[in-house]
Amino acid sequence: MTPHNEAKKEDIADIVLMPGDPLRAKYIADNFMEDAKLINSVRNMFGYTGYYKGKRITVFASGMGMPSMGIYAYELYKFYDVKNIIRLGSCGAYSPDLNIFDTILVDNSYTEGNFAYGLEGVDCHIAKASNELNSILLDTAKANNIHLISGDVLCSEVFDYYVKDLNALINRFPKDLNIIGAEMESFALFYTAKYLNKNASCLLTVVDSHYKKQEISADERQNSLNTMIKVALEASLNI
Repeated sequence: MTPHNEAKKEDIADIVLMPGDPLRAKYIADNFMEDAKLINSVRNMFGYTGYYKGKRITVFASGMGMPSMGIYAYELYKFYDVKNIIRLGSCGAYSPDLNIFDTILVDNSYTEGNFAYGLEGVDCHIAKASNELNSILLDTAKANNIHLISGDVLCSEVFDYYVKDLNALINRFPKDLNIIGAEMESFALFYTAKYLNKNASCLLTVVDSHYKKQEISADERQNSLNTMIKVALEASLNI
């Protein structure tokens, strides 16, 4: 157990699906898993362990933002021997080619923040997903006739809708990255995985667009992200 996780070590599988929203974790456990048991409710950051087609899997919420993701990912990797974490999140579209409910597989996560410096004194602002996990996710999506869009994302410390000058932010992006979306947790996950020699990937569903003025409701964000959930669960069978 840790200060943030009441589960016993044996309660958690070596592969974890990690949505940000605790209610999304509950949604996955209730609708996709068999014999799912609640194994953590500290701070209402729900975690469940159960089975998908006979494979033992844990789904565990991360909360919002890099600090929260950093805590839960670190503890799962370090103290619970988790080997693989797949983040399941939502994002805003930074490409006019993306539409609501498109599914992104993240290659690189870029942040202007100082998560890496805070963790180990390193000036690093780009973190990469696991090539092995991403390959499995791509193969799984193809086998299930699901289209994934690979690209890079901004991992922001603030909700980008509240940024004073979004165009100035976009103009600061490294020119060698293909940043097509924005979210708030992937850098902390990828960097923590690298720091502890573990594996991490991130699937994102587009829930709003700065270009097309498309949005979905909070309930739709929670319950209508089934495509990426299916890809992650099916991929877990091959991990």
